[in-house]
Amino acid sequence: MTDDHALLNALATAAWEAGEAILAIRRRGYEVESKPDASPVTEADRGAERIILGALARAAPGVPVIAEEEVAAGRIPAHGDTYFLVDPLDGTKEFVRGGEDYTVNIGLIAGGVPRLGVVLAPEQGRLHGGLVGEGAWVEDAAGRTPIRTRPRAAELVAVASKSHFTQNTADYLDALQPGCGHVAVGSSLKFCILAEGRADIYPRLSPTSEWDTAAGHAVLLAAGGRCDGPDGQPLAYGKPAFVNRAFVATAGWEAPRCGPHLELFAGGGDLTQGV
Repeated sequence: MTDDHALLNALATAAWEAGEAILAIRRRGYEVESKPDASPVTEADRGAERIILGALARAAPGVPVIAEEEVAAGRIPAHGDTYFLVDPLDGTKEFVRGGEDYTVNIGLIAGGVPRLGVVLAPEQGRLHGGLVGEGAWVEDAAGRTPIRTRPRAAELVAVASKSHFTQNTADYLDALQPGCGHVAVGSSLKFCILAEGRADIYPRLSPTSEWDTAAGHAVLLAAGGRCDGPDGQPLAYGKPAFVNRAFVATAGWEAPRCGPHLELFAGGGDLTQGV
């Protein structure tokens, strides 16, 4: 495979290009459609995904790409333990509402864990990137700046989903630190806030898709953080239907297992909802 640093730069370029396309579509207007799971999809999702798929084919030919809209259309490539996970527009609901908390996510999985990834926030003009074991950074008009998680604070700062905050998530945080509130943030930006050292914990106690988390997870790991599944073990990839049941991400310290706080999983009746 291409050198990891060169590949990460190629992913960053692809994300910026996809972000420019999303902003252009937003400026001129678009229609909103519904996918079979009732989640929204727009021309921006599909256009950004086309750009990313083309860029990845050039940068890493032969590496399978599992992308959200391709999967929705029933196109899932055969893959081994190395593949890309792509969410071309993470936070479509936020995008449709006119909000700014949406991202472009491109992550590389190797051996069931994130290897590298980029997360672009088009409205903010900021891109986070990370190569696990090598470090993470944020890029804006001024260039790239290294980022790192912070030591656990005495008074925890939590970030949580803007659209999918649940009572069991509130109960988990309260058990961790009585009265612990949270800052509501959309999309995979929550991983990036942890990676920048601006928060301590991000619990997600309802299902997500692996393409929602792979890129942000890579950035967080590269910055010194961690992300564990319901059993307290590192969140792994390549699960059935690419579904994360739940996870807790932190700035690097071991959080209590979230498994005991989960509601009974109903299998196919419990749909993923984004981050």
